[in-house]
Amino acid sequence: MALSSSQPPYLNPIIPFSGKIQGGLQDGLKITLTGTVLYYNGTRFAVNFHSGPSDNDIAFHFNPRFEEGGYVVCNTKQNGCWGPEDRKMHMPFQMGNPFELCFLVDSYNFKVTVNGSHFVQYPHRVPFHHVDTLSISGAVHLSYIGFQSPGIWQANTAPITQTVIHTMQSAPGQMFPNPVIPPMAYPNPTYSMPFFTSIPGGLYPSKSIIVSGTVLPSAQRFHINLRCGNDIAFHLNPRFNENTVVRNTQVNGSWGSEERSLPRKMPFVRGQSFSVWIMCEGHCLKVSVDGQHLLEYCHRLKNLPAINSLEVAGDIQLTHVQT
Repeated sequence: MALSSSQPPYLNPIIPFSGKIQGGLQDGLKITLTGTVLYYNGTRFAVNFHSGPSDNDIAFHFNPRFEEGGYVVCNTKQNGCWGPEDRKMHMPFQMGNPFELCFLVDSYNFKVTVNGSHFVQYPHRVPFHHVDTLSISGAVHLSYIGFQSPGIWQANTAPITQTVIHTMQSAPGQMFPNPVIPPMAYPNPTYSMPFFTSIPGGLYPSKSIIVSGTVLPSAQRFHINLRCGNDIAFHLNPRFNENTVVRNTQVNGSWGSEERSLPRKMPFVRGQSFSVWIMCEGHCLKVSVDGQHLLEYCHRLKNLPAINSLEVAGDIQLTHVQT
């Protein structure tokens, strides 16, 4: 049976990482990792899909190795014993560079793409429905682990959509979300501010949007807008001089009533990284910051599919956007 909603993402997980896959693997589930391969901490990293917290039964072991020119090992472990290795004598990752790694599960294979390009198919050696845990270890930093449940594109009631992911590293001298990672120069930054992108298919219940970045040290304010044509359905506006997060809607050039109350202290800090997760539900938007629920905002514009563009502007540097 197809799932109807996505599992919340893991944001900036600490490596080594182990986390549950809610509901286990399903035909059509897509798991996306974004991060950076480190120059230190070894010459390998591994992504494992296994049953339970033990590593005795690993359905799929994906193991890039920066040795002997670079290659990727794929394998399965049953009852503590490894099977025959499949080796792909090609290395799609570069040490020090950011990447996007996607695993799509179907009835017969794990389909793996790296930076948007197909890399390998790995046939199931054990029943994938038993897999309920994901673990990552080795020379890698991750900023995001996201889940797209099959119901989003398989259910008849859901629009056909796609996920658009943009990632970028910091330029020299700029604050990076994790200080242990060496900054990298990007001569042509992906993000020019203000930043605009589409929301494919618009909003609908279970749709999620991720915006991650770093607040500039001298920041006064920034905003994240979900737009419906010239109107702004949702305006999320952290203001550092007022130490609050303003929410509002603008229709025909006129702002509505502001919402300012917060259940906890201001979650954004000058000079520090953040990840905002916006989840659409039938009656409201739920907003989490750095994995912690912050607020709900009831829909004022009811035509959710028409809310189909994202705008980000202000005193931040963007590092990751998913719509």
